Amino acid sequence: AGDDGIVIRIPETDAEPPGASLCLFEPDEIEDIVTTEVGGSALFASRFRECAARALLLPRRNPGKRSPLWQQRQRSAALLEVASKYGSFPIVLEAVRECLRDVYDVPALVQLTRDIEARRIRVVEVETGTPSAFARSLLFGYVASFVYEGDSPLAERKAAALALDPALLGELLGRTELRDLLDPDVVDEVARELQRLTPERAAKDVEGLADLLRMLGPLTVADVRERSVPGAAVDDWVTELTATRRAVTVRIGGDEHVAAVEDVGRLRDALGVPVPPGVPEAFTEPVADPLGDLVARFARTHGPFTTAEVASRFGLGQAIAHDALTRLSAAGRVAAGEFRPHGHGSEWCDAEVLRRLRRRSLAAARKEVEPAEPASLGRFLPAWQNVGGRLRGAEGVLAAVEQLAGCAVPASALEPFVLRSRLLDYHPSMLDELTSSGEVTWAGAGALPGTDGWISLHVADTAHLTLPDHGTVELTPTHEQVLEVLSRGGGFFFRQLSDAVGSTDDQQLAAAVWDLTWSGHLTNDTIAPLRSLLGAGRGSHRSRRQTPRGRVGGQSPGARGSLGRAGLPSRTGPPTVAGRWSLTPDREPDPTRRAHATAEALLERHGVVTRGAVVSERTPGGFAGVYKVLSAFEESGRCRRGYFVAGLGAAQFGVTGAVDRLRSMSNEARGAEPTGPSALVLAATDPANPFGAALPWPDRASDLSGATGHRPGRKAGAVVVVVDGALALYVERGGRTLLTFTADPLRLQPAVDALALAVRDGALGKLTVERADGEHILGSPLSSALGAAGFHATPRGLRLRS
Repeated sequence: AGDDGIVIRIPETDAEPPGASLCLFEPDEIEDIVTTEVGGSALFASRFRECAARALLLPRRNPGKRSPLWQQRQRSAALLEVASKYGSFPIVLEAVRECLRDVYDVPALVQLTRDIEARRIRVVEVETGTPSAFARSLLFGYVASFVYEGDSPLAERKAAALALDPALLGELLGRTELRDLLDPDVVDEVARELQRLTPERAAKDVEGLADLLRMLGPLTVADVRERSVPGAAVDDWVTELTATRRAVTVRIGGDEHVAAVEDVGRLRDALGVPVPPGVPEAFTEPVADPLGDLVARFARTHGPFTTAEVASRFGLGQAIAHDALTRLSAAGRVAAGEFRPHGHGSEWCDAEVLRRLRRRSLAAARKEVEPAEPASLGRFLPAWQNVGGRLRGAEGVLAAVEQLAGCAVPASALEPFVLRSRLLDYHPSMLDELTSSGEVTWAGAGALPGTDGWISLHVADTAHLTLPDHGTVELTPTHEQVLEVLSRGGGFFFRQLSDAVGSTDDQQLAAAVWDLTWSGHLTNDTIAPLRSLLGAGRGSHRSRRQTPRGRVGGQSPGARGSLGRAGLPSRTGPPTVAGRWSLTPDREPDPTRRAHATAEALLERHGVVTRGAVVSERTPGGFAGVYKVLSAFEESGRCRRGYFVAGLGAAQFGVTGAVDRLRSMSNEARGAEPTGPSALVLAATDPANPFGAALPWPDRASDLSGATGHRPGRKAGAVVVVVDGALALYVERGGRTLLTFTADPLRLQPAVDALALAVRDGALGKLTVERADGEHILGSPLSSALGAAGFHATPRGLRLRS
C-alpha cells in the first residue's frame, strides 16, 4: 500500500475476482486497521532498522567502517524480535509514528474513505491489459518490499503491532482516545442491555432463565433475581432446571453459581470446577480453548472492563486473565484501549460492543446538532443521485440503475430526463447493451394516456426482490395464449410468438403484448420497442423526434436518447414489438425479504428516507411497512434515525455518509460566498426531485391570496427547474403553462436559461409557453426572462424550437 494506491495479489482461481468493494473500509475503523497492521509490514521493518541505527542500537565491530546492509538488517531483525514484546519500547513507537505520519498520510486516507461513503468521490472499476503509470510504480514497490519481507517471523510481525502501548502511541500521534468520545450514558445503557438488566429483557419464566444462563454464563441466585421480573419465583425456577439436569450448581471464586449444563466441560477445563454427578457425557467433552470461550462470552455481554474484573469474575490470577484477553485481541475479537469516560488505565471491550458504543455515542452527539434546512435537501438529493452528469459509460448506466431499482418513472422521461441527467455521455446503446447482456431488466408498472406508461429498471440479480406486483389486466384469449407460450421459458421474437399463438392479426397481438407489458407480466431484452411505441404515438414528455436519416445512419448526438418516429412493419413484425419477449422474473414470495430489499433500495436511492419520499414512490405497505424494517436497520447499525431535515418530522432514517454530506451542504450554504446559482431541469416524477415527496410544494403568491388555478404535482409529463435546492419553475405537461416560485431575477433567469438549454438539447422538443401563473405570457413579468433566453413571440405565446 502507498499514498498512490493499494496493490492486492489474488491467488489464481476460476471464480470471479473480487471487485472494488474489497478496498472499501469503514472510516471510523481504517486508522485502527492501519495502526494494527503496520507492525507486520516491510515498511515498518525498514523504518525500525533506520530508527535503531540512529539510536546507536546496532553497534558496529569497527566504528570506522560501514556495516553491510544485510548485516544491519540481520541485527535489526534480532532486536525487533526482542523489542516487539515491550509495548513502550521507544524505537518501536518511533518507527510506527514515522510510518503513520511521515510516510503514510493516514488523515487523508480517513478523509478519502469518508468522501467515498458520502459519494463525493466515486469508485470506478476498470480492467486493463497493462498497468497504468500509477499502478506500474506501485507494482515496482510491491516487488521491492519483499527485500524486508522476512526481517521478522510471522508471529513477531503481529506482536510488533499488538504489543504497542496504546497510550504512548496516542500521545505520539496526537490521537483522541475513545474515553473522550464515548457518551457515559450510552456506555451505561448498552452495558445494562447486554447484562439483561432492562425491564424488557428480564426473565419472565423458567425458559427465560435457561436462556439467561446460556447467554450470560454462570450466575448467582442474586444475579438471577436482579435480571428477572419483580416477584419472580427464582428459587423454584432454579430447582426445576437443576432437577431436569438443564442446569447445575457450581462454585466459582468461592461463591455458588447456577450454570447451564452446556458449560460444564468448559468450567472443568478452564477453572477446575468439578463435574456434578449425572451430567451427560456429551457436555463434558474437551473443547479447544475453554478459558478463551468463557472470557469471550464475558466480553460480549459486558461494556468496557478491566483485566481485574475478569480475574475476579472467574477466580483467576490477573496474569492468566490478561493472557486470555491478549489471545482474543490477537484474533480481533476484543480491543484494548481507554474506553470508559470516567475510567482509569487500560481496558478491554468486545469488538462488536465497541462498534455499538461508537455508533450510539455518535448518534447521541448528532441529536444535539441543528437540523439542516429543507433547501439543503433540495441540493443534496440530486447530488446523491449523481444528477448533473457525474457518471460515464455503461458502468455509469449500471450504477444509475442500481440506485433507481424498483422506482417507476414515465417511459417518455426515462432516457431524455432521468438517465441523461445522470450521465455525461449517455447514449441509448448503453442501456441496450445492459439489457441484451442480461445485467438489467425492465418492467411496466401501469399504462398512461397515449402510448406512454410507467416503467422501472432492475438489476437482474435482485430483480425478484424489486419488481412490482403484477397489475390488473383484462385477459382475453389472446392474452392467455401469450402467457401460456412464454411460460414455457426462454425468449420469443414477435414472429415466433405469433406462430406459437396462431395469430394472424399483428395489431391485435401487439396490443396484447403491450397490455401484458404495462401490467408487469412481460419484458424485453432491449428498450428499442418501447422507443418505437413512444415515437409512434404521444408520450407524456415530448422529446425531439429523429429524422429518417438519423434512423438509418445511427442516432445523432442531439437525439438525447429520445424516441424517434415509428418504423414500418417488417417480416419480423412491427418495430413496436421488436426484440425478444419473455416473462418477467418470478417475484420473491417472502414478504419479509421484499420489505428488506425495499428498505435497502430506499436508503440507496434517497440517502435520507422520509415519510414523504416513501409515499411518493407508492411503496407497498406505505411508510408503516418500511418503518419496521428501517427501525431494525437502526438497531443493527445499518442506518440512523434522527431529525436530519427541519420540518419533516422525527421519523427520518439516513445512512452515515448521506447524513454527513447533507449537513456539510447545509454548513457550506451558510458560510458560502454568493456565487452564480446552478439550475437543474428534472422530470417532476424523477426521484431526484424532492418537491411533492420529501418536501412539500412551496407556497406561491396566488396560493396565499386564495386564488385557484393550476397547481403543481408529480405528474407524468411535468418538468421542474430547481435552482440551488429551491424550486424556481414548474412546467406543466405540454409546456403551455408555467408556474413560478420565485420573483428573484438572480434565480429566475438561470432557471429559464436551463429550461431553454433543455429545449435546444432535444429533451423537451418544441416548447410554446402560453400562460404563466394564470396570466397570458406576453403580459407576464416572466416574458422578459424568456426573451433573454432565446424564446421568440408568436400569436399564441413565446416559442423556442429544439
